[in-house]
Amino acid sequence: MILYPAIDLKDGQCVRLLRGEMSAATVFGDDPAAQAAKFEAAGCTWLHLVDLNGAFAGQPVNAAAVEAILNRITVPAQLGGGIRDMATIEMWLAKGLARVILGTVAVEDPDLVKQAARAFPGQVAVGIDARNGFVATKGWAHETTVQATDLARSFEDAGVAAIIYTDIDRDGAMQGPNISATEALARAVTIPVIASGGVSSLADLAALKATGVIAGAISGRALYDGAIDLATALNRLKD
Repeated sequence: MILYPAIDLKDGQCVRLLRGEMSAATVFGDDPAAQAAKFEAAGCTWLHLVDLNGAFAGQPVNAAAVEAILNRITVPAQLGGGIRDMATIEMWLAKGLARVILGTVAVEDPDLVKQAARAFPGQVAVGIDARNGFVATKGWAHETTVQATDLARSFEDAGVAAIIYTDIDRDGAMQGPNISATEALARAVTIPVIASGGVSSLADLAALKATGVIAGAISGRALYDGAIDLATALNRLKD
């Protein structure tokens, strides 16, 4: 199981939100590229980046910070937030991103996701963010009537590289991930599922890995707070 350290970008800074609320942002640093380098030095094999402003704006906002990170690291990185058309997908992949994450458009324009997955094999992931099992879009500000499992299944044969599943009510709350919902989703599809939201201890990582069906886990606040030591966690996950 791959551990993805998260760098959430707001106004060019590294932040963490509480349950997706932009007004509840904690700033952890003003040099995202330096933070990315620290994560890489600790041994991570992937990075997870989010353009929070972009998720609300519907277009890239923290591009300069993302580019600075890409210029600083050698490990692959995936990015979500404000990626809603083919031109933006192509732009980011050309700049060196290993994978783009499509969230809002997965609900609003699923054909774009399928087109992108065909055009860029292995480089397109779907972000499914849910409250009580129902998908939320546009920076989690808009709640839909689409069930997370139904959305995931709709991309089953599309060539999507991964699904990043976030339980919004757990995100940034340091209360542990929703393991049962994440495991159920992972068992419902053959697409690799990455858990996000609430991963806050080595025990959480062990429990996710123990399901045997979850391909990865994203953690942010716990790494910044020191609740998870990255090097220790990576060693544990190798076993």
